[in-house]
Amino acid sequence: MDSQNGANIPEHPLESYVEPINALLKKILHESGLALSFAVHRPPQTTSEDDLPEFVIDFKGADADLLLERNAALLDALEHVVLKAVRLREEHLRKFAFDCHDWRRMRIEELRLTAQVAAERVLETGDPFVLSPMPPRERRIIHLALRDQPKLRTVSEGVGPERHIVIVPNR
Repeated sequence: MDSQNGANIPEHPLESYVEPINALLKKILHESGLALSFAVHRPPQTTSEDDLPEFVIDFKGADADLLLERNAALLDALEHVVLKAVRLREEHLRKFAFDCHDWRRMRIEELRLTAQVAAERVLETGDPFVLSPMPPRERRIIHLALRDQPKLRTVSEGVGPERHIVIVPNR
């Protein structure tokens, strides 16, 4: 049983979700009138990181910039709705990523750099560093970026949209 939504969601291979995602996205884009197209592909696995998606749904078209406004709020919302609608199990949500103009990859690099700069500051000053609130996927990137720092630890604090990370010295 899926504890998040209380429904029984059977286990299926990840590949079996590609066609339902494809069909639902075609319908949503047709009904919305957005000038967008998309392609589903497997990203090149250049590292052994376990947090990389297995499938990327990549958008392009005249309305692509709309997906990226307000820190990609529409892209995130579309991803959330589609992945929930195809009844993807919670533990598989990170295996699919919606992207546009390579925004996700650049955001991951930005978050990793932010984590490193903040970590250096904590090591220099000994003071905790509070990051801005961010969604779970982005907090996870920060936690993973600093997981091998023996002199630091990361803690998520707050509730809902105000949840954020605090980087603290390990004492």
